Amino acid sequence: MLLERSTLFKSKKEFGSFLLIISVIFIYATLIEYNNYKNLTQFDSAIISATILKQYTKTKQTKKGNTRTYQVLKLKSDNGYKFYTTRGMKFPNSKGKKITLEIWAGDISFYQYITIFYARSVVINVDSSLTNKQKVNLFIASQHKDEKITNIYQALYTAEPLVYELQRRFSYLGISHLFAISGFHLGVLSGLLFFIFKYPYKFLQNKLFPYRSYKVDSFMVIAFFLFIYLLFLESPPSLLRAFVMLIIGFIIYDRGLKVISIWTLLLTILLILSLFPRLILSLGFWLSVIGVYNIFLFLIYFKHLNKFLQFILIPIWVYLLMLPYSLYIFSNFSIYHPLSIIWTSLFTIFYPLSIFFHIMGFGDIFDGILGNFINLQIDKLSISFGVWWMIGDLVLLLLSMWKKVFLIMVLIYSILIFIYAVNQF
Repeated sequence: MLLERSTLFKSKKEFGSFLLIISVIFIYATLIEYNNYKNLTQFDSAIISATILKQYTKTKQTKKGNTRTYQVLKLKSDNGYKFYTTRGMKFPNSKGKKITLEIWAGDISFYQYITIFYARSVVINVDSSLTNKQKVNLFIASQHKDEKITNIYQALYTAEPLVYELQRRFSYLGISHLFAISGFHLGVLSGLLFFIFKYPYKFLQNKLFPYRSYKVDSFMVIAFFLFIYLLFLESPPSLLRAFVMLIIGFIIYDRGLKVISIWTLLLTILLILSLFPRLILSLGFWLSVIGVYNIFLFLIYFKHLNKFLQFILIPIWVYLLMLPYSLYIFSNFSIYHPLSIIWTSLFTIFYPLSIFFHIMGFGDIFDGILGNFINLQIDKLSISFGVWWMIGDLVLLLLSMWKKVFLIMVLIYSILIFIYAVNQF
């Protein structure tokens, strides 16, 4: 049984106290969200400040048979809720800018508030000054001629949404996760910062402060920079989960306890949800949790394998066990989809190198390769599964905490889905 008693708590009383504190925090955070919701919906309209996340053109047929073209804006308010609104075609490109607007959201439900909703609006003011994120995006754009390649790097570094065409293409290639900043990217950045910090610190430590702990100091420095980066990106759910897990993992490690444990993941989930209750309904958050859970299951059940073999097998393992979720949510598959295992492994080299070359002003060094990748001819296929297939997979995954046989059943199930998908070609 993997969900053994946590060594973090010396008794059931301590664990009960922890759950009580977490529950109080969760209730308090939820009440804050509800109070913000009531303030927003107290009157028919409200004046708010928000940031434009997406801006794109849409065309549809009216009831009278006419064609109407307009712009759709996806915004995130200063209070954290997201919503859609529309503007006419004369509204200038303001993606990434802060705006003040009056919205009519008096009839939305609390569920819509904590997920996403549509509201009619009138723009009062558009802040013409550049945000730090916009300055970084302009720096990235200055090194590329192709807008799609620029969009790819902006997605990698500043969490800019990919244009719809690239989203679809990468979904068929099975590499969407590479361009949505998550714990995977945080891990690569942590390794990069560790490498940069190590040798200067060791040199100074030997001369000035040999009594200091390298592990503690390096973690504090790395965590500080990652926290600044997290704030810069406005805390994407998957990245937030990874950062909190990093903090909890180090605390557990520093106390000499087991880091690779289902308890570590469970405590991370409880802590994050207590502080940010709206993440309960975040698909990206739960997908990142399932991904880490699958990795933990592998590392716990197959810890007897040597490190090199684990390094080879983990990308294959994650691909197969996440495939049912990928197909259920996106339904996109191609003959190149399985190659995402290779692309994911190569990405750990490409990502830090691309950062280095952008800093040095040679960000276009991989543009030729990315251009060929973008223009790759793909035989597309749509594969759909019912919700009960997904529920069955989730149940087996949860049961895998108690018996390895259930994990083997999940693996067989995922392999059969993979064979079925490939066989469609």
